[in-house]
Amino acid sequence: MFHKRGRVYGNIKTFALYFAQKLPMNRGLLILNMVLLVAVAILFYLHFAGGAKKELRPVIAKTADSSLLAGDFRIAYFEMDSIENSFLMVKDVKRELGKEEERMNNEMASLEKSYRNKIALFQKQAQTGMSQVQSESANREVLQFQESIRGRKQELDSKYQDLYMRKMRDVKAKIEDFLKDYNAKKGFSYILAYEPGLFYYRDTAYNITNDVILGLNQLYKKK
Repeated sequence: MFHKRGRVYGNIKTFALYFAQKLPMNRGLLILNMVLLVAVAILFYLHFAGGAKKELRPVIAKTADSSLLAGDFRIAYFEMDSIENSFLMVKDVKRELGKEEERMNNEMASLEKSYRNKIALFQKQAQTGMSQVQSESANREVLQFQESIRGRKQELDSKYQDLYMRKMRDVKAKIEDFLKDYNAKKGFSYILAYEPGLFYYRDTAYNITNDVILGLNQLYKKK
């Protein structure tokens, strides 16, 4: 193609020079320039016309799932407050945590009572007379008692937090397991837990709270 185009351009140039020799100089130069412009135009045409013969294939964007284009992408939600108030497992967990918290408070109250009684005893002994050695010993005992109470409180708080997190994980796992089975027939892409302040709009047509509460309680009663 390039060789052919070069031959055409060469023939046109030769013809232009020959034709210019037959005319006066001014008119010959003018016509020579015009012929050269025509030659360049022909070369451009041959170049782009040959390239235009190539087939242009459209680029098709790929999607993860063609069903999404058909409007099958659906999201459901359930009210988290309603689950906390109506799921029997949550009620049992709250009851268990309440008992553990009450036990911890009773233990701490007993330790604090013992601490106050010891302080009162030392104060009474100080009024009747205590030696410097007895006074220093009492101060050390009080400080050790304070440190013991502080350490026990941290230990109880840590145990309570561990228990709380473990129970919350159990509740979350129960909800997740139920939703997997529930969604096998529903076909939702996402199921979200609605909490106030997190979402600004929700379509109540996709509220599955009642289904979730009913299904969770039925499974929990069986177990």
